[in-house]
Amino acid sequence: MASGTSSRIEISVVQHGRGMMVSNAGIQGGEPSERSAWDAFVTLADADGSAAHPHHARLIAGGPGQRNLSDAVHALCAVHGDHPGLIVDVLARAIQPEASDWLAAAASGFADERTYLAQLTAAVGPLPSTPGQAESESALVGERHALEMLARSERRGCATGAVAALLHDWRAIRRVLDVAADRFGVAVPTITLPSETDTAALIAELGASPGCQRAILFGAQQLFAQHRGLWSLLEARSSARGDL
Repeated sequence: MASGTSSRIEISVVQHGRGMMVSNAGIQGGEPSERSAWDAFVTLADADGSAAHPHHARLIAGGPGQRNLSDAVHALCAVHGDHPGLIVDVLARAIQPEASDWLAAAASGFADERTYLAQLTAAVGPLPSTPGQAESESALVGERHALEMLARSERRGCATGAVAALLHDWRAIRRVLDVAADRFGVAVPTITLPSETDTAALIAELGASPGCQRAILFGAQQLFAQHRGLWSLLEARSSARGDL
């Protein structure tokens, strides 16, 4: 492995770790807003969500290399493909019982998404050989650990905000998965996650108090940061393979 290539992967991993608390929307730690919690959430999502990352845009723009798509599918499966996952963990802890019906629907829908991920992972073939693989695996372990920590948060609203961010961002992630499905001959299933309308109503209700709004935005911010780190890692891996 060339030292320069390894350094690029290592830099991506370090930036990922440092970027957990940084928001492109300028919302540090989930500052309260005069707008509803959902409006503040959407502002954060627009700035920090997957759709704003250049590598996400590159993958869905048309004609991406098969190795880039395969790498993305494997990484997403590594982070989100295991049971029980973030949503089930949050539902089981029941820090906000008033969100339990929404969480149950989200858990059911995301089980379908894990099945889709498993089908795609089998279809895209082996993980592309990439310099810096050990550093990449370490970053993915860090991603999973960060999600576990979010799910275990005792701060009312934090874990709920993380789940809302996952559901919101998953629709952007689904665009990449569906491009991969089309490329590798996998049927695209209907998405069964709670609607954006249902999520918006719940977040607006739960985030009516400034304290809970701060917690919701903080949890969402951290989830978006993990996904930004994932796309940056995939971008660095693509560059290391010469696939950009």
